[in-house]
Amino acid sequence: MRISEDKIAHLSHIVFDALVKTKAAEALEEDAKVRRELKQAIAKSLKGEEELEETVRKKVLSYSRKVQEGSQEWDILFRKHYQEELKKKGRLP
Repeated sequence: MRISEDKIAHLSHIVFDALVKTKAAEALEEDAKVRRELKQAIAKSLKGEEELEETVRKKVLSYSRKVQEGSQEWDILFRKHYQEELKKKGRLP
């Protein structure tokens, strides 16, 4: 999923504000630095998610029998391979 730089920045502000409200960020001295690091973490996570989805998409497209994207069969195969990839990457138990 691709989102704009502005939306990532907005998300980082929301996360930071939530941390401040829960006093989890009470000891943080540099707001700008923390927001920048949050923004980088969000962007990195989204990039990883995008790469994972592309890997799974290629797997489903590589079937000798063509599966119609958006069909029920596509969705089932996509979810199956997605879960397998998450397990490979250690994101699922």
